[in-house]
Amino acid sequence: MKKTSVVANYYILPCCILLLNLCVGLVSYKARMIDDPLLQTAAVMGMVLFGGSIVGFVMAPAIGTLVGTLRRGSRRGMGELGEILFLLCLGLLVYWLYYRMYILGPEYLLPREWRNPRHL
Repeated sequence: MKKTSVVANYYILPCCILLLNLCVGLVSYKARMIDDPLLQTAAVMGMVLFGGSIVGFVMAPAIGTLVGTLRRGSRRGMGELGEILFLLCLGLLVYWLYYRMYILGPEYLLPREWRNPRHL
């Protein structure tokens, strides 16, 4: 198995799936503003289906292309250290977003104007 394929399958795609899960959490948070439970469920399902398509067809290939570009550039400059630093930063970003989502709450990932009203 090529190294590019290993990085894509075992690190980049799982990071994208974790980011999709964060999006699902945010959608669920925002969907609490809808009073009708059936409509709320339909809204969450629609956003998850749309988000899955975005991750599968846009985000994972875009991050993969970025890693490929970084790999080529790092071979000329810092060797594999540049790629390792990028992947480490990607993992730290995902960890930081998860911390904010599950420890502080989903509203802390959103700008103040986008947060749900307090009475909900």
